[in-house]
Amino acid sequence: MAGDALLVGIDFGTSHIKAIAFTRTGQVVAKASVPTPTVYPRPGWAYYDPVALWERTLTALQKMTAQLDDPARIVSVAVASIGEAGVPIDAAGAPTYDAIAWFDTRTKAQAESLRRQFGADAIFRRTGMSIQPIFTLCKLLWLRDHAPDALARTVTWLNVADYLTYRLCGVAASEYSLASRTLMLDIDHLRWETSLVQEAGIDPAILPPLLPSGTSLGAVLPAVAAQSGLPATALVTTGGHDHVCGALALGVTRPGAVLDSLGTAEAIFLATNDVLKDPEIGAFGYSQGVHVSGGYYVLGGLYTSSACIEWLRENMGAGLDYAEMEREGSAIPPGSLGVHFLPHLRTANPGYNDPRSRATFVGVTFDAKRGALYRAVLEGLAYEARYSLASLLPYLPSTHIEQIVATGGGTRNQLLMQIKASVYNQAIRVVSIDEATTLGAAMLGGIGAGVYTDTADAVASVRYTTTLIEPIQEEADFYDRSFSTVYRQLYPAVKSLHHAISELQQVQPH
Repeated sequence: MAGDALLVGIDFGTSHIKAIAFTRTGQVVAKASVPTPTVYPRPGWAYYDPVALWERTLTALQKMTAQLDDPARIVSVAVASIGEAGVPIDAAGAPTYDAIAWFDTRTKAQAESLRRQFGADAIFRRTGMSIQPIFTLCKLLWLRDHAPDALARTVTWLNVADYLTYRLCGVAASEYSLASRTLMLDIDHLRWETSLVQEAGIDPAILPPLLPSGTSLGAVLPAVAAQSGLPATALVTTGGHDHVCGALALGVTRPGAVLDSLGTAEAIFLATNDVLKDPEIGAFGYSQGVHVSGGYYVLGGLYTSSACIEWLRENMGAGLDYAEMEREGSAIPPGSLGVHFLPHLRTANPGYNDPRSRATFVGVTFDAKRGALYRAVLEGLAYEARYSLASLLPYLPSTHIEQIVATGGGTRNQLLMQIKASVYNQAIRVVSIDEATTLGAAMLGGIGAGVYTDTADAVASVRYTTTLIEPIQEEADFYDRSFSTVYRQLYPAVKSLHHAISELQQVQPH
């Protein structure tokens, strides 16, 4: 049966919810995608209606299973998702409040409160994380401060992946990779940091049981099977954090390999054997957590990657297709006619730690038309990714970067990938798997269902091809000079201006 088995992965992402059925070797048999129902009620705010989340997930499952001749071949289901965002539920399993989006910045005051109460270094030593507004504990504190009635009715807090898992099988649980994104995990002992949570003003009783990724929780509920097309015999297992699931699918499980996962956001992911203890890592905005394959990881990257490209397209090239944007950008020489772009569209990225930073164009002249601005955005994304990785490596002196593996929708942007290879001055292996996150979730489900014996067997079983993108040496030399003489000076040069803008916005008339 294992050879015929289908493994379903669900990926709740910033822009889409995907449901995909894979074979044991990772080949796609059926897939469906629906838009993530995100609500933007005011600047800086974003949330998901939990009912809409579940309905959209059911829609994706219905569309996917309808493509299968025999849905009974599905033996397992697991969910990957963005971290940080979660759903508070009451004793009957009903949501008590909307799910605050991971990138929502309403929680800046709560992050500052934690910093004052505990100190950033102390939080880092206990959780392995820097204090940033996006993390779950800040969202819970916001509920305490602004929706106390909802929090009072909450008996369990579930990350979005855990909430969808709960709706699938009726079991409320979480796992270590998602718990790593909450600011509430004791990373050394793999248990909730209950004393920290309680001291912060949240009842730790609302935190669900913690289990390893790929742990079987039970079968799909009969009513869900009837609605989704999934067989009632399929086992539901714990899933994981999206970037970590993607790393599993691509075999990035040991030190020496970098996963550059390019989507709406971009993750620079390195597997590690141990928890890093230097608090400077947290001060620079890096985070670390538990790998779904065992061991640990450290994470840098960009909160807005493809989101920057889409922002430019919507605001300066409405109706322009991506092929035309790439043609215009390719016609511009490296350096974008002197234009540089700092891609802090929502907040600063690791190795900075500055939620008040903003995106910036500098060096704009009359000659810089849309193509130059577009190429400058791509170069800025590449510079920022290099900075995030380069600033982290001094804390990993025994780690030599042997390969950079790239995945995600952003890899389809050929100009971006060529620029990145030259900016890194290192070849990039672009894999043929478009849906690594969803595949990683499906692999965890397969482990829980016994289709694979363990994570090593799962990684060895997956088949894919790669394309190697080599740097263009002349461009690499230019980009290296530009990175050193201009880009690394850009954030420090505009930092005080962005802070002044932030302070002005606090007092501006409404």
